[in-house]
Amino acid sequence: MARDTATTPTTATYDGPTKMLIAGEWRDAADHELIAVENPATRDVIAQVPRGRTADVDQAVRSANEAFPAWRATPPRERGRMLSAIGAALEIERESIARTIAQETGNAIRPQSRPEANTAADVFKYFGGLASELKGETIPLNNQLLSYNLREPLGVVGAIIPWNSPVSLGAIKIAMALAAGNTLVLKAAEDAPLAVLRMADVCAKHLPKGVLNVVTGFGEEAGRALTGHPGIRKLSFTGSTEVGRDVIRASADTIVPVSLELGGKSPVIVFPDATDDAAIDGVISGMRFTRQGQSCTAGSRLFLHKSIVDDFLGRLVGRLDKLVVGDPLDERTDMGSLINRKQFDRVCGYIEDGLGQPNVQVAMGGLPDDRDGAHGFFVHPTVFANVSNDWRIAREEIFGPVLCVIPWTDVEDAIRMANQSHYGLAAFVWSHNISAALNAAHAIEAGWVQVNQGIGQILGQSYGGVKESGFGREMSLEGMLEGFTQRRSVTINLAF
Repeated sequence: MARDTATTPTTATYDGPTKMLIAGEWRDAADHELIAVENPATRDVIAQVPRGRTADVDQAVRSANEAFPAWRATPPRERGRMLSAIGAALEIERESIARTIAQETGNAIRPQSRPEANTAADVFKYFGGLASELKGETIPLNNQLLSYNLREPLGVVGAIIPWNSPVSLGAIKIAMALAAGNTLVLKAAEDAPLAVLRMADVCAKHLPKGVLNVVTGFGEEAGRALTGHPGIRKLSFTGSTEVGRDVIRASADTIVPVSLELGGKSPVIVFPDATDDAAIDGVISGMRFTRQGQSCTAGSRLFLHKSIVDDFLGRLVGRLDKLVVGDPLDERTDMGSLINRKQFDRVCGYIEDGLGQPNVQVAMGGLPDDRDGAHGFFVHPTVFANVSNDWRIAREEIFGPVLCVIPWTDVEDAIRMANQSHYGLAAFVWSHNISAALNAAHAIEAGWVQVNQGIGQILGQSYGGVKESGFGREMSLEGMLEGFTQRRSVTINLAF
């Protein structure tokens, strides 16, 4: 069992913005209702934010539409300078943002929250530098016709982000949309809106009013109002596959383009020659244990060759047993808490299901002692061995620190099992035989594959999924051009 910290989770205060950003102003909800934001590690309410509904979303969309003509006309290089300035300002504010992330998400500050705050600053600087790359193409039709394409913004983008990495995901959507010349209405997750509001406060000091608008509220209220609003010209959603289907349905009524980054049940294939400590550490990293497994890219299905199962699994459990679980604001902590009661009960339900399977082996972990979550929503790393690929815990996205170990002997069988999923977001392959590793990487049905590493996304990569993990790409120049611009074709008759 992973170690707990000796300290009681810190009760910290929040001193940042708690209202919605609309038309450059901080506003309450039209009906003045509020949503309580809870620290999941202490169960304390740390702030209240507006419960935005249709009227508030409508104001935000109107503001973005009014700001769009001037923002579109702003020279791309000037837009880029503003975004770069935001990145520099976020670097200064990164510690307060990191502490807020840790407070509201339960993610440990050292391995997760602080790197996320740093990533947000890098995202704005990266896309600030790419703003001038909105280039079209010329088409050689014949000597009498000059034909070319222009890359133009779509208009007002409606974006919705989840709670697991709110600041980095919010930064990606803001920076990509704005660099391309769009304006934006961002709906923050109701469980983790505070650090996003801190980031929005920094952005507002460098952007014209109305270019960025941030609303808070529940998905079924503010989120649904945003996805169905007739003033939105593009929808960008990161979250569950179930809600992603609702976003697609809403887009059919307004006929707008959609990009979706949805769930995952990512396979990790370890070949018999990959028994190094680096591979074990990479599997732990790829499983996103330091985010409590709350990641769409989590490598939660570990396909181990039968010849190395016992040795690899024993050493893996030994490593996991050293992780410190506890106070997210303690620098010694490796794993914090799950986000809320609903997620805590969901993860515990999957663990109970796994414990009830025939011939299952629990290598470590299990149900938490504090099953009621009265002292925080903490779940220790849980590893099920000898799992069948058709069990529920191997098929469905748990979004918690639960790893399923599935043995294999034939690589084609391993790849077949890896692809027996309706998801297709991420995958990981470990082998010293690069030819074998690449053959597997090319055969796995996933949009983002790593070979011999388990790190997170890197700016410049085109990141996104296939199958029910979504479509569209983020984090790259190609993703910005394909997802946040449209082509205008112009043809000139030179013989006139």
